[in-house]
Amino acid sequence: MKIDLFNHVLPKPYFDRLIEIIPDKRMLDRYPKLATLWDIDAHRAMLDEYEGYQQVLSLANPPLEMLAGPDESPELARIANDGMAALCKAYPEQFPAFTASLPMNNPDAALAEAERAIDECDARGVQLFTNVQGKPISAPDFAPIFDLLAERDLPVWVHPIRGPNHPDYLTEETSEHEIWFTFGWPYETSACMMRLGYSGLFDRNPHQKIITHHMGGMIPFFANKIALGFEQIFADNGKNPHAERAGLKKDPLDYFRLLHADTALNGSEASTICGHAFFTSAHSVFATDAPFDLRGGRDFIEGTIRAVDALDIPDDERDMIYAGNARKLLNLD
Repeated sequence: MKIDLFNHVLPKPYFDRLIEIIPDKRMLDRYPKLATLWDIDAHRAMLDEYEGYQQVLSLANPPLEMLAGPDESPELARIANDGMAALCKAYPEQFPAFTASLPMNNPDAALAEAERAIDECDARGVQLFTNVQGKPISAPDFAPIFDLLAERDLPVWVHPIRGPNHPDYLTEETSEHEIWFTFGWPYETSACMMRLGYSGLFDRNPHQKIITHHMGGMIPFFANKIALGFEQIFADNGKNPHAERAGLKKDPLDYFRLLHADTALNGSEASTICGHAFFTSAHSVFATDAPFDLRGGRDFIEGTIRAVDALDIPDDERDMIYAGNARKLLNLD
């Protein structure tokens, strides 16, 4: 059995609403071409090509707060979550669960929607983006959402978000050559996790479940750089001055080891091996980022399976990555 923990869908009622309100009209040319994103028949037909393969659904970009103001975004969240819940109810053999989307530009409504989605729709967690219109999700405004998920023993999926409006150099106004996406998204994930650690989140909620997209971004590759901070090089006692000033109970790197990281790396075996070496089998989860490839999800599904199968690990650990860890994180049993 394989449970894909991070893939994307646009339920038809939500997709129809999206077409009416989306500010970036270029998406109206792009998303309809990717039938497996919004056409449930095409989506399910693709899943049927892979034996023993299931998806835990999450909403595709863009974040709700980029589509509507704080008064309108709660309605969008309800449409999206009700749509994903309906798919899970109709096709439980393919969609055993979903993660809820929240109107993060309205923190009170976001908390209320998280509770509703979990209690009434059986959502098995929530998906947040690395920032809310430029505000880090480590800000105190969003702490009640993390606390709720820790209390319910359910995970927070964290998806990177950054656009071409983030220039690569201060002398420019926009990012070029899709650098905002290729390198900006891994940076966003890494910066977000560092800010969450320094916020004291894991000291407050030691068992907080967080699933980071794309194998934790830059974290595995730069683990030793995280372990030795710049100011720490010149510290007399060898301790990280920033961690001490923040009152952290552990070294920053220790908090990264509490995270779960998914295998959505476009099928790269080398990157999967690097990520697994840091997060280990116990904290690695199978995910593909389908359907955002040239074959409507098939390239990512097949490539990711090859990458996970290439790991030099015992079969029981591979089973953990493919499904066991997902069942435990989402309390699917």
